[in-house]
Amino acid sequence: MLLYHHPSSTCSQKVRLVLHHKKIPFEEHLIDLLAGDHLTPDYLALNPNGVVPTLVDQGSAVFDSSAITEYLDDIHPEHPVRPSAPLARAHMRGWCRYIDEVPTAAARVPSFNQFFARNWAKATQAERQRHADRLPVRKQFFLKMGPQGFSAQEMEASLEQLAKCLMRMEKALEQTRWVAGDSYSLADVALTPTIVRLEDLGRKEMWASLPAVTDWYERIVRLDNFSPTFAEPARILHRLTPEG
Repeated sequence: MLLYHHPSSTCSQKVRLVLHHKKIPFEEHLIDLLAGDHLTPDYLALNPNGVVPTLVDQGSAVFDSSAITEYLDDIHPEHPVRPSAPLARAHMRGWCRYIDEVPTAAARVPSFNQFFARNWAKATQAERQRHADRLPVRKQFFLKMGPQGFSAQEMEASLEQLAKCLMRMEKALEQTRWVAGDSYSLADVALTPTIVRLEDLGRKEMWASLPAVTDWYERIVRLDNFSPTFAEPARILHRLTPEG
């Protein structure tokens, strides 16, 4: 089993959380995103979306982090990350779809502003357009990022979505031990990289007044799969300031 990934990619972190939770041995192939490894013909032959991660198992590629995590639970049912009851599983999947579409996407805006924007600050418009044209699924997202990063309006909208997600978590966690029920599941897995990213971006105060989320996160960081997933250099944004 071979995982193509980048340590600080939140989608890659989601897959590594499941691999470590299930204690599945795997080999790693690190993808240098700044060098464009994810846009080479060889990588695009594995993952036509041109993003990380990609899992290769028995010679076949599985891409999209959510598809990978479900696949891992299918082939390694020990230490499950999905409830067995159909209704509970549907409830968890509803959470996962929301997480993929809203907070995961929203977190990209402050992440790119703090880290990736600096790498394109001096690029010409033509250089930016050439790079955007190579992106299979993120072209329009990249083009929205100007020389100084995303606009203040876009930042505000993203942080509002993230704040609403935290409130939604708080209400759920007031009722059950984990986000989608009484057992650790893919909903908790999917949320963890986003909450870690907010902490690394210096925005831990966003849940300081939310006791259930605070308790959830304290339990998350004590799980056996947390440390190997978020070891350096996965926490690179934690060491960066907007000016650094």
